[in-house]
Amino acid sequence: MKLATRDVAKFCARPEPGRTGVLIFGADAMRVALKRQELIANLVGPEGEAEMRLARVPAADLRKDPALLADAVKAQGFFPGPRVAFVEDATDGFAKIVTAAMEDWAAGDATIVVTAGNLTPRSALRKLFESHKNAYAAGIYDEPPTRAEIEAELARAGLARIAPEAMTEIAALSRALDPGDFRQTIEKLSLYKLNDPAPVSPADVEACAPASTEAATDEVLHATAEGRPTELGPLLHRLEAQGTLPVTLCIAATRHFRTLHAAACDPEGTARGIDRARVHFKSRERMVRQAQAWGPARLEQALEMLIDTDLMLRSSNPTPNTALIERTLIKLAYMPRG
Repeated sequence: MKLATRDVAKFCARPEPGRTGVLIFGADAMRVALKRQELIANLVGPEGEAEMRLARVPAADLRKDPALLADAVKAQGFFPGPRVAFVEDATDGFAKIVTAAMEDWAAGDATIVVTAGNLTPRSALRKLFESHKNAYAAGIYDEPPTRAEIEAELARAGLARIAPEAMTEIAALSRALDPGDFRQTIEKLSLYKLNDPAPVSPADVEACAPASTEAATDEVLHATAEGRPTELGPLLHRLEAQGTLPVTLCIAATRHFRTLHAAACDPEGTARGIDRARVHFKSRERMVRQAQAWGPARLEQALEMLIDTDLMLRSSNPTPNTALIERTLIKLAYMPRG
């Protein structure tokens, strides 16, 4: 049977006992691995591997000896409890071997867990699990985790009290980070809050979030909007060393000044306009002051300069792109405000 995307997280958290097998597949190996780890842990329990109720069947060994999977499914361990026979990184070439093991499966045998890369709807392995009445095929796609998945990750780390603003920051991190990095960040946050009864705050999340080029980009944008041209040189050189492309920086600057322009034009006031844009809490007050200092007319001039620069960066004419974006940002930093 095909497991709907919205049901994958719930199934891995509380797998149904007595299933013949589960196929987990997807293009992102890390996402697949995390779901597989969760599923197996919840099938055999925390002591399952120590009690030898988890049998790992390497794909390379299975290719040499096809009977390994069937033997692992039928093998009885010394300790009682549910068992799992796990095959990692399977391909359609293993479909016949898995089919034979599933056809010979009986109640009380080990659940067959198979992971694979991206499988098309025509895949023999995928068709096998999707057409089986007592097995599931779960596709893992490159999508950010749902609110329920984030809450489950927090609960697993022992983080029960989360301020609403902090939850917003955590959700943003889940979209920006790879699944493995996001899980490590949550574990780091759990250690950071150890024996601290206060709710997780945005500052706590910020303290545990991994360093990235985003912070350096923000500093460049703030230095530009706040008229600090002498600070731009070192900041821009750092971004260049980190591999940030000129066109990427131009897009970020355009987005920043558009936010300022929208806030400056908001009929309910600049602060309300910044709130509507869902600006990061650490930048909120700075951007309110920036929008008020520039005013709508000068912000429109700044946007015209950035749009012209963006067009030049994307043109086929040979231009020194790094120098071009640096010159534009320095010009903006020297523009009069107020």
